[in-house]
Amino acid sequence: MNSRPVFVGVDIGASRTKVAVLDSAKRLIGHAVSKSGNDFGAAAENGLAVSLAMANASREEIFASISTGYGRRNVSFATAEKTEISCHGKGCFHEFPFEISIIDIGGQDNKIIKLDGEGRRTGFKMNRKCAAGTGAFLEEMSIRLDIPLEKMDGLARQSRNMIELGSFCTVFSATEVLEKIRQGKKVPDIVKGLFLSVIKRILEMDSLTENIVMTGGVVAHNPFLVTMAEERIGRKLLVPDHPQLTGAIGAALYALEAGKAACIKQEV
Repeated sequence: MNSRPVFVGVDIGASRTKVAVLDSAKRLIGHAVSKSGNDFGAAAENGLAVSLAMANASREEIFASISTGYGRRNVSFATAEKTEISCHGKGCFHEFPFEISIIDIGGQDNKIIKLDGEGRRTGFKMNRKCAAGTGAFLEEMSIRLDIPLEKMDGLARQSRNMIELGSFCTVFSATEVLEKIRQGKKVPDIVKGLFLSVIKRILEMDSLTENIVMTGGVVAHNPFLVTMAEERIGRKLLVPDHPQLTGAIGAALYALEAGKAACIKQEV
């Protein structure tokens, strides 16, 4: 292995743990996504091992590491912590360095983050109290429909007569879905309706600026959601190269900045 500093970001969500490794030029050289499970510390360690192997780096080459997300306090190797809002903003602005509104669709919550042209946060909304519009909502509906979660994007694309659902609530939507099945409605049409429910729920959270970025694991695995959101909003949306990793990348960028600051302090 070549000895050179690397910078690590760890984003532990309630559903998935994401790890990103950057080199000193801010290039993503290693990454991993895995289930968070019931041991966040172990998930972080496993993700780190996979990411370092991809980066062809060792733990000794980690100059700084920052954790974020729901389980950020469970990362033993992190040198500091940052909020997930800050890290998601940092990761998105790195790829889209202008005024943006970020829509992040996670497993347990949704976020809308607004940044100005300098990357400063100007607004923020989060949906925490209800699973509607989140990955958990789609997971529950996949169980109700008895179809694999990974098949939902493809099914939604097949729809020719979307069934628009009347309720956003996960519990009531489940009842409504079962009624649609009893009526003989086609599964692709129901799934597309579920996707629309996610989009409508998010768009009700806050107003959006001209440039909109969509991120999150739900977006990464269901890109048709972006297409549907574009049709609903009426303009092209932006999606990062790694939409599920934006929080981890943002944390790694903060780690890089902290590393550079430490170097300057040592030189002084």
